[in-house]
Amino acid sequence: MSRARGFSLIEVMMATVLLAAGLALAFTALRNTTRATGAAEAESRRAEQLRAAQGFLRRQLEGALAMPVETPRAGEELVVFQAEPDLLRFVAPMPGYLSRGGPYVQTFRIRRGAGGLRIEFEHQLLTPEGPVESEREPEVLLDGLAEAAFSVRTLGDDGEPTEWLGQWDQPGQVPRLVRLQARFAEPRARWPELVVAPRLGLSPVATPGAIPVGGPQDVESPGEER
Repeated sequence: MSRARGFSLIEVMMATVLLAAGLALAFTALRNTTRATGAAEAESRRAEQLRAAQGFLRRQLEGALAMPVETPRAGEELVVFQAEPDLLRFVAPMPGYLSRGGPYVQTFRIRRGAGGLRIEFEHQLLTPEGPVESEREPEVLLDGLAEAAFSVRTLGDDGEPTEWLGQWDQPGQVPRLVRLQARFAEPRARWPELVVAPRLGLSPVATPGAIPVGGPQDVESPGEER
């Protein structure tokens, strides 16, 4: 009767080496897949945040009202729109889910945070006595920026568009165009240049509590005679 032949030591070692190599390849593939999935999810979140920030900025700037951000004292100039490279301040309605109705003084600031530059947003209810103190801390709309700056544009005396201005020198009016240029610290992230045309650009100033030019009382009803 012949004896059963077992595996030699070399065969066992070869099988162990092959098994270890297979497991290493499997774990490497799993790790790479996990990293790729995480990177894709992070990119998706960044893109969604970017779209939300741009959409919010666009809606609020388009709705800018020709109303003073504060009740001026005697002899003071009315400030309807304030623009600097790191600041925008104006009056506009807020989305219903974020407000109690009425106009709000809205402030967008570019500040340095732990992860680089960021865009913060603050809103204050505007009353005949002036803006009410904000009830919450400024919200961070976007962060992780390496560079960011606001600028505005209007029409010159000749009716032609001016150059982009970092400082708005006509605070009693809303500019024709507002731009935000930004660059993320992450090289793969991109910020499409945002240019917004406020609907009431260069409109006359309205008094606090009044409906600005372009409001309901300026729209004639069918058959209405003036």
